[in-house]
Parts: sequence; structure tokens; C-alpha cells
Amino acid sequence: MDSVEAEASTLYHVVAMPYPGRGHINPMMNLCKIFASKTNETINIDIIVTFVVTEEWLGFIGAEPKPDNIHFATVPNVVPSELVRAADHSSFFESTMTKLEAPFERLLDRLEPPATVILLDTLLFWAVGVGKRRNIPLASFWPLAASVFTVFHHFNLLPQNGHFPLPVSGYAIEY
Repeated sequence: MDSVEAEASTLYHVVAMPYPGRGHINPMMNLCKIFASKTNETINIDIIVTFVVTEEWLGFIGAEPKPDNIHFATVPNVVPSELVRAADHSSFFESTMTKLEAPFERLLDRLEPPATVILLDTLLFWAVGVGKRRNIPLASFWPLAASVFTVFHHFNLLPQNGHFPLPVSGYAIEY
């Protein structure tokens, strides 16, 4: 044998789970394309990405160009359609928080090779429990503006400083 033996590549399988909305899927796909470009033969790293969307969303984005090491996987359409979600955003959000977890876990059971990391949309907090139960490291991705994150993170300061609830036409809006 040669004195320099070929080392086996380290394979990283990133499973990306975006919130099923336009402003979440596109930014996460862009991040995954960056990850996918980091495959490097010099340092023996291979990265594959499984990008998880609903069946409906696959119909919207399935034909988009992507690197060969990004693969799509789907979960059933257990949330209201993207085409009508604006009519009842609360139901859409509730469905996303309560109905996507189980199909996502079933998908993880079928993946080969198994996931080595879950890249989750920060809004999908249920994915943290999935990763912990399966001992899969997690990375949280916030696709919205930093100012929006700051408002959510410091929301408690608004009522504390008298800026919320807002009086509108003599009525207070309470959330």
C-alpha cells in the first residue's frame, strides 16, 4: 500500500425543514445551496441535503435548478393550501404547529443515509423535540429580517413600557 492511504470521506446529511411559506422556503433553499457547494474532496467532506416540503410545495419548486446533492422529500399536505392560507392564517399556523411533526418524523425514519443534522426554521419549534428524541443535532434558521426577530425576542418590553396593547378607536387590542 502507498504510504498515503485514501481516507474515507465524512458524509454530512443535512435535513432542512422550512416553515411552509414563501418567505421561508426560498431563503432556506438558498442557504442549502451554499451548504451543498461546500463538498470538498481535499478535506474529505461530502454534504447531501434533503429539503423537506409539502407535496403542494414540491409542485411549486420541484422544477427549480438545484445542485445534484440537494434532494427533495415531501410530507403530506396536512396544512391548508398555500393558495388559500391568507383567508385564515390562524388555522394555517395552527396546522403547521400541530400536524407537520408526525409526518416529518416518519420521513426521518425512511431516510438513507440517516440525518446527521436537522436544519429547522426557527418557527417550527416542534422540530427541537424531534431532534432531541432522536439525538440529532439541530441548527435553527431565522429567514426573516433581524428587526423582526428583535421585536419577537423583546416583545415582553412592549407591554412593560406601556406600548402594548394599542388603543384603537377607544378599544384596546389584546393578544
